[in-house]
Amino acid sequence: MKVSTKGRYGLRAMVDIAMHAQNGNPVFLSEVAKRQDISGKYLEQIFSILHSAGLVSALRGRKGGYLLTRSPDKIRIKEIVTALEGPCAFVDCVADETICPRSEKCATRDVWSLLSSKVEELLSGLTLADLTRMQKEKGEHSAGMYHI
Repeated sequence: MKVSTKGRYGLRAMVDIAMHAQNGNPVFLSEVAKRQDISGKYLEQIFSILHSAGLVSALRGRKGGYLLTRSPDKIRIKEIVTALEGPCAFVDCVADETICPRSEKCATRDVWSLLSSKVEELLSGLTLADLTRMQKEKGEHSAGMYHI
């Protein structure tokens, strides 16, 4: 499984918003794009998906921007990744066993299923608040997360 730029950038942008949304003030996507070194147009596409998934709300106008719909400790990383990437299944037959007539008797499907469930368990156990704390521990400017 390879997470696409949509998933990677979307998760980074959500951490950015969690870190920069102060006192209920929305965060401008242009600021996120600049800090994260991501195309503003691409970020708009990603945030359209996140908005449809109910993870962010958009405020229009001069003081507009994006806000998280819930506190960071209530948003699971699995929700973000699934919204942007789809189910955490490594092979199609794990998500839908009816697509392969061998699913019931296939030992390799069991391996993929176990692997998928472990990834899902990990992503479900982490919140946006956890990643925000981890990023603060690393320093806001480390690991290419924020660019000045």
